[in-house]
Amino acid sequence: MSELRSILLAIGLAESQRDELALVQARAQRSLDAAQEQMLQLQGYASDTDTRWIGGASITRSTELIRHHYQFMERLQQAIEMQRGVLVKLAQQLELERQAVLQAEFRLSGLNQILKTRKAGLLLKQRKREQQQTDEFAALQHSRTKALRRQEDTHDH
Repeated sequence: MSELRSILLAIGLAESQRDELALVQARAQRSLDAAQEQMLQLQGYASDTDTRWIGGASITRSTELIRHHYQFMERLQQAIEMQRGVLVKLAQQLELERQAVLQAEFRLSGLNQILKTRKAGLLLKQRKREQQQTDEFAALQHSRTKALRRQEDTHDH
């Protein structure tokens, strides 16, 4: 088993790294989800504001109130555009995290394959050793049987 200790240690470390990367990926996903929810809220607020403004079209509004509304809507659209940028960056970050987890999975898979190969090699060595011992025992038994027969043959004559 000492032959496998180093690969088992490497597998343990690779699993820990993969798990840590998976946690980072999960956090990135939650951040993206939250940013998407915030985008929906901004868009919904802009839509509701426009609907209320249009719904009140029969009300006469001062030039100052109209100018204020347009400035507000312009800032709201700027906020929506900024949020789009945030969404793009968070989506890119999430993809990077997914790639990191995938690479960690590949590494872990490779290490597990090495472990499987080494175990098979050790098992083959053990079987050969056992076969050699069986063969030696059989040869020894055969020699003893031959010696006993010769001894019996010499006593019989």
